[in-house]
Amino acid sequence: MTLEKKYEKLKWILQDLDSVVIGFSGGVDSTFLLKVAKDTLGEKVLALTARSSTYPEREFLEAKEYAKSFGAKHEVIVSEELDIEGFSQNPIDRCYHCKNELFSKIQEVAREKGYKNVLDGSNLDDVGDYRPGMKAAKELGVRSPLKEAELTKEDIRTLSKQLNLPTWDKPAFACLSSRFPYGNEITEEKLSMVEKAEEYLRSLGMIQTRVRHHENIARIEVDPKERKKFFDENLLDEIGESLKKLGFTYVTLDILGYRSGSMNEVLSQEEKNTSK
Repeated sequence: MTLEKKYEKLKWILQDLDSVVIGFSGGVDSTFLLKVAKDTLGEKVLALTARSSTYPEREFLEAKEYAKSFGAKHEVIVSEELDIEGFSQNPIDRCYHCKNELFSKIQEVAREKGYKNVLDGSNLDDVGDYRPGMKAAKELGVRSPLKEAELTKEDIRTLSKQLNLPTWDKPAFACLSSRFPYGNEITEEKLSMVEKAEEYLRSLGMIQTRVRHHENIARIEVDPKERKKFFDENLLDEIGESLKKLGFTYVTLDILGYRSGSMNEVLSQEEKNTSK
């Protein structure tokens, strides 16, 4: 299917849904979805953003700005994952419990305000990864129109560029909980360490970065093309000292660079199948 036909299919799906609440993070996918939904359905669209300790302030402020620029209705709720029983212990199905609570809250808002459907920004590429959150969405009847229209991440970036969206080349982002190995406890303090460390690396010009929290070890991932920036002894010293001040004892660089879902590399196929 051509990109143009996928785009038309997306608009057709949205028209058929009639009125929608979109789980809106301000990322590449949900921003594109909100823009197309607003253009297609007008006032029958509500963007809803959930605030929590796993969602950086920078991302929240950007989400507010994007929704405002589209003229979209935007509301904010609190969905604190650390309050979910067992979440902080970081089980392998952590995302299932998070999305189950989040989408349940969004559905409640949709019912109260008379919207017919709840949408998320999952795309076709998400099908191939370990994403237990998608299981929760399916169980709760949440629709994924980008995936239904067979749009890939590359497709969405291309169309976003054509629509002059500021997110067309925005780095991929996942909630801060994804920085912790399964089974390692997640706390507000640790989340704050990760957020501050990643903001610091961005201030140095790192575009795509993750700081994986292995207890007293910070494992830095950057885009493979950015690894050469670290071949500078002064920069290495500066980064090491700065992250130590945040509470890490050791600071390391993952020589393979950033890859989405790297924490899932330890999971067996059987464990991954539990998300389907």
